[in-house]
Amino acid sequence: MTTLHPLARAVALACLAASGTTALAQSSEAPMSEVVVTATRNSKSVDKIPGAVSVISQKELEAQYLLADDPSAALATYIPGYAPSRQKMSSTGESLRGRNTLILLDGVPQTNPLRGGMREGYVADTAIIERVEVINGASAMQGMGATGGIVNYITKSPKGEGTTHSVNARLSSQLRHDSLDWKTGYTLQHKSEGFDLLAFGSIQQRGLGYDGQGRPLGIESVQGDTMDSEGTDLFFKVGKNFGEQRLQLTVNRFRMEGDGNYKQVPANFAAGTPTSATRGTPPGAPPRNKVETSSLEYRHNELLGGAFNAQLFKQDFASLYGATNTSTFQDVKLAPVGSLYDQSEVVADKHGAKLTYVRPNTVISGLEFTAGLDYLRDRTKQWLAGTGRTWVPTLDFTSLAPFTQLEYDIGPLTVRGGVRHEDAKLDVDTYTTLAAYGSRLVQGGQRSFTKNVKNIGAVWRFSPNWSAFISSAEGFGLPDVGLVLRAVNRPGQSVDKLFDMEPVITRNNEVGLNWRGALGNVGASYYDSRSKLGTALRINSAGIGQLDRVPTRVRGWEVSGELRASRALSAFGSYARTMGKTATTAGAPMDVALGARSQGPDKLVAGANWQWMPKANLRLQATTLKDRDINIGRTVGTANLEEHFKGYTLVDLAASYDSPWGKIGVGMENLTDRQYVGYYPQSVSYKDPASHFAGRGRTLSLSLVRSF
Repeated sequence: MTTLHPLARAVALACLAASGTTALAQSSEAPMSEVVVTATRNSKSVDKIPGAVSVISQKELEAQYLLADDPSAALATYIPGYAPSRQKMSSTGESLRGRNTLILLDGVPQTNPLRGGMREGYVADTAIIERVEVINGASAMQGMGATGGIVNYITKSPKGEGTTHSVNARLSSQLRHDSLDWKTGYTLQHKSEGFDLLAFGSIQQRGLGYDGQGRPLGIESVQGDTMDSEGTDLFFKVGKNFGEQRLQLTVNRFRMEGDGNYKQVPANFAAGTPTSATRGTPPGAPPRNKVETSSLEYRHNELLGGAFNAQLFKQDFASLYGATNTSTFQDVKLAPVGSLYDQSEVVADKHGAKLTYVRPNTVISGLEFTAGLDYLRDRTKQWLAGTGRTWVPTLDFTSLAPFTQLEYDIGPLTVRGGVRHEDAKLDVDTYTTLAAYGSRLVQGGQRSFTKNVKNIGAVWRFSPNWSAFISSAEGFGLPDVGLVLRAVNRPGQSVDKLFDMEPVITRNNEVGLNWRGALGNVGASYYDSRSKLGTALRINSAGIGQLDRVPTRVRGWEVSGELRASRALSAFGSYARTMGKTATTAGAPMDVALGARSQGPDKLVAGANWQWMPKANLRLQATTLKDRDINIGRTVGTANLEEHFKGYTLVDLAASYDSPWGKIGVGMENLTDRQYVGYYPQSVSYKDPASHFAGRGRTLSLSLVRSF
């Protein structure tokens, strides 16, 4: 097992030692008001936002994390249109409503659209997340990349006056010697006289997982795996209030790295066994994620009759992938063909600023005016870490985007509309492709675009308990130009001619109905999402991705709700139906179903919460994924579009108890020990022996959170 960093060992020892001390009873958590900032850039009640906006509370997150310390699994449980978790470090296929998702941490972009390495699922420790705000459907309010929606992780802040220390510890096991996962962390909170501070440190070690038949789960040795890995997180937030003004600094440093103790065993389709793992050392350095996010925020709540907010941010992201001797990496000048192992790394550095000014009652009563300006500089590259070769040259992207929004309240009716003007350019230096593509010299250049992205919608609260909304909103993203640039195999090419810089503009038209009352809440919506110039990633027979610019359309409907039989007993559930279509080529009929890289299957989630004692809660939930067989016999070139998925149902059980020693949690993931192969491995990799991954079998988790 990899030796732990000295700082990590110190945090672990301190936390485990503190967990044995006497603790005071935990204070009860105040209920969170349903106010979001992600959709409007200013605090706004959910029932005034035209669209399907969700808030996952801290209580809901804690219940899900008792089962699995997996951010994507929480989204798949609480967000109807979110695709199933991969249970891997890679988030490929974890889409929202058949589109790409913009991931934010306190408003700071974590997604890398220029060269999508799909590692944005693990950017922070789950223990620092207070709530998650989700916009379902296209949106440009927070910038590019949200063609399917926005997921904004909001970090914790001190709530009560005084100083509080807390320790969290978590153990998870399948009762086998090498299946133990453990995590421990320490939190310091202080608040007094307008000053507040929150500091957090954690360390985590994950073992090997087993499927429902007791076989070791397959290690994703190239794209990265959460099994057989270690992670650390250091988080710091400090703020000061000056009357109606506030200044706040936030810094987060997250690491996750494989230990490299296991190697892959290919699937045996004839014997019916999925991809597995055995003791051994894979070639090269283990895959890893390194993410550093920082932001400085200033807010003035009484500036010229309105509220002004400014945020400066920076994010440094590096994701290393496992070593492979793929034909793409071979070069006879370096080693005989087939003997060269190399590994790629995506490095992305972002910095930018977000300025927002909101003024209510502008000119007339009830008219709210919002204006702002966003700036983003993103430098992304992909290189081969073993030999130092360039695979994707540095992509230098700059964006400047002013926007304005108007909202008018007319009694029970709220009408919103706005426009964002995106002015962007991309600079690429001259570079040489890998030997596998002929070592072609590609002339650098600059591409640019300007676009106006619009939105309009209305919410009608036609009774104390009922409301309806209608909206039409655009989101925009960029094609993954890195895929195109790295695969040039013809001489005399230049950046000016290689790819279409036109962004992916997606318009999401949606109608919805919501009911909220003393017995609970229910919401339903229908959406139609279209992009005339979309993107489709297709894998050819050589295993190489190619990017096609083709139209896409995704239609679907969702229903979710909670019903409370009493203060102690409630039931919840959701159902999502997603229907995505695209074309084989531009101008061809849209008769090809979107595959698992782009959309999830139809999904049903149902469960119940029972407070069977004043300080004890029990949660039982089940998730059903429906069968999906698409594109039978369809191909594009050498890319096979056919996919098959046999659905399954997983049942989970979680319980918590506020004891005198702290909050104790118990979770049982996959309660029935169901044997299954995940949605993505079944669909995309159903003929790939290296990627036919089974899911986790029955897993027991224990946790303790103590405050003093």
